[in-house]
Amino acid sequence: MATLQFNLPSITWPRHRQLSRSNLRPVHCAAERQELFNRIAPVYDNLNDLLSLGLHRVWKRMAISWSGAKEGDTVLDVCCGSGDLAFLLSEKVGIKGKVIALDFSKEQLQVAQSRQRERLKACYKNIEWVEGNAVDLPFSDLTFDAATVGYGLRNIIDRHKGLMEISRVLKPGSKVSVLDFNKNTHPFTTSIQEWLLDNVVVPVASGYDLASEYQYLKNSIREYLTGDELEKLALESGFSAAKYFEINFGLMGNLVTTR
Repeated sequence: MATLQFNLPSITWPRHRQLSRSNLRPVHCAAERQELFNRIAPVYDNLNDLLSLGLHRVWKRMAISWSGAKEGDTVLDVCCGSGDLAFLLSEKVGIKGKVIALDFSKEQLQVAQSRQRERLKACYKNIEWVEGNAVDLPFSDLTFDAATVGYGLRNIIDRHKGLMEISRVLKPGSKVSVLDFNKNTHPFTTSIQEWLLDNVVVPVASGYDLASEYQYLKNSIREYLTGDELEKLALESGFSAAKYFEINFGLMGNLVTTR
């Protein structure tokens, strides 16, 4: 596990249908978490900016860089939420590439789709939004050149199966970049992280009447895996190499694995 300090200065898929407002399939997995993300969808982007002081945009660009995605690639964003990583991937792969962005939250996908309509870059037209299950990906084996997961693996109940599914659909030699909160093994950093959650995140979320929804964050981080555990899990899930990076003084982390 490595520590990285950062100072701010068309393909036709045979196994799924493309998302539209009139064609959304319910996904029956982790129902309570699915409902939680549906509830926070309308203010999710605003809260991310407020709570991270905009730094989440820097961390996400780092995650995209680690994915190895390049022009012309076909790439996958799992647990895409409102689409931040998908839009960044689109810029990487360009108009000759393809981005498939999958999430189990219908409302998050609708926000992402709305954002796509408002953006003018030609490359953003290459994004396809799919409502689906991260532990049962509706894609053929060896399909994608790269993959990302942003703040999503922590919320997958069966993480081993989730990583196995990503490994299955990736081409040999491809990478997946997994960005999330870091479960720190250092008591001092852990106490800072928990103080921020209790005294910044939850109070700010309460202004949107979402205090209980964001209280879930603290428990989910406690139940998450350390960097060493994530590296081990990745190797057990079919990846040939795995490296975990702590970023932003250990508050965030990024797992980089190779198929």
